[in-house]
Amino acid sequence: MTANLSNLEPKNVWQYFYQITQIPRPSKHEEKILDYLKEFAKSKNLEFIEDDVKNIVIKIPATKGKENAPAIVLQSHVDMVCEKNKGTEHDFFNDPLELEIEGEWIKAKGTTLGADNGIGMAAALAIADEDFEHGPIELLFTVDEETGLTGASNLDKNMLRGKYMINLDTEEDGIFYIGCAGGMDTVGVFDIRYEPVNGEYESYSLYVGGLKGGHSGMEISERRGNAIKILAYLMDLLQKRDVKIASLNGGSKRNAIPREAEANVLIKKDLLSDIDKIISRYLSEVKNEIGANASDLVIKLEKSNEKYADAFTNEFAGKIINTIIALPHGVVEMSEKIDGLVETSTNLATVVTENNQIRIGTSQRSSVESAKKKIGRTVKSVFELAGARVDVVDGYPAWQPNFDSELLKIASEVYEKNFNNKPEIKVVHAGLECGIIGEKYPGLDMISVGPTITGAHSPDEKLKISDVPKFFDLVKKIITEIANRE
Repeated sequence: MTANLSNLEPKNVWQYFYQITQIPRPSKHEEKILDYLKEFAKSKNLEFIEDDVKNIVIKIPATKGKENAPAIVLQSHVDMVCEKNKGTEHDFFNDPLELEIEGEWIKAKGTTLGADNGIGMAAALAIADEDFEHGPIELLFTVDEETGLTGASNLDKNMLRGKYMINLDTEEDGIFYIGCAGGMDTVGVFDIRYEPVNGEYESYSLYVGGLKGGHSGMEISERRGNAIKILAYLMDLLQKRDVKIASLNGGSKRNAIPREAEANVLIKKDLLSDIDKIISRYLSEVKNEIGANASDLVIKLEKSNEKYADAFTNEFAGKIINTIIALPHGVVEMSEKIDGLVETSTNLATVVTENNQIRIGTSQRSSVESAKKKIGRTVKSVFELAGARVDVVDGYPAWQPNFDSELLKIASEVYEKNFNNKPEIKVVHAGLECGIIGEKYPGLDMISVGPTITGAHSPDEKLKISDVPKFFDLVKKIITEIANRE
């Protein structure tokens, strides 16, 4: 264990968190972390079961005299969003994360930290080491939450027997989440039309970066700037100066606001000075629009060594630019029932040039199922009007809040008694697995808690060190209260 975590408390939580960060665990490639969990169970002589999609449940027997207490599930997901800054050399399939302490925070050097949901996993594992009163505990670890909620969606209906479930995947200290938005994906696919280019054109890379990005549920209302949108509006200006596009790429994850986007472009040498001026004026314009969220925004035009014999036809380039400009991005509706809650949003997430195609990925969220489908239909209509083939993935349901939840009542009493304050009760616009798991286990009483994490789904992700002991203590005390109460 590295020296920069060895003195932190609770030691077992930080030990497991460090170990988890050293194991590559991209979504859909979680084999190594799953092996780690199974070895953990074996080393503790704990029973574990695994279903067909590789979700794992590790069972912790009740302490003596508490065998008849209701079982409680601690749930977290094993995968992480793999994002890195441009220029950072890191192989998410093989390399451990490089951790840093920055004041009161822990982060990773140039990459996502994976505290979403690594700290939840670490807390769950540390529970097995603790000597405290508890009923039966089931540690549920689900796969592929970040890219498809595959684990929760395919969870075997015979895996759990718990009456209560604490999801360990939220990111604000002192807040209990009791509901979340549902989500879906809408993807447009275009067949690229090319034309040859002559020797008058030289190759350049046009890069937009330095934006904050972030979680497309948690930060969608913060006007953080969308690199793909910014690049499209700039290309709209440059196309009038006969700048041609050879490829267009931006974003990397369906549930992250794109921080970076890049176009390989072809420019006539005698127009370079004019184009530099256009870019400079445009950069000032965007910074003025976005304000503080664009303080680190950069737009770079650099000579490229790539040679292109073909580029998008002007007509096709215009179609792609217009499509990106027309696609909605951001908050669509705020909730009338819950103050400050984003009800419906859409995220223009990715654009990829590959195999003579362009794929534009978007994701929609809403706590109202019909509203989710309507904004998805809006996005689909934009793609269809542009002549794209459209793939729609219905995604996952919303988790409807239950303000009369017995678990919420117990957890709130525990929080108030031990921390001399009332917890804040919220519904989150991000997606949690609770809605899906609740459909498979009707009647399962659920809340979600976690320590403060900022910048999730981006290389700015940070975990607040001082919140972790409180988070872990809260979970233990809720478990004990349930064991002693029933």
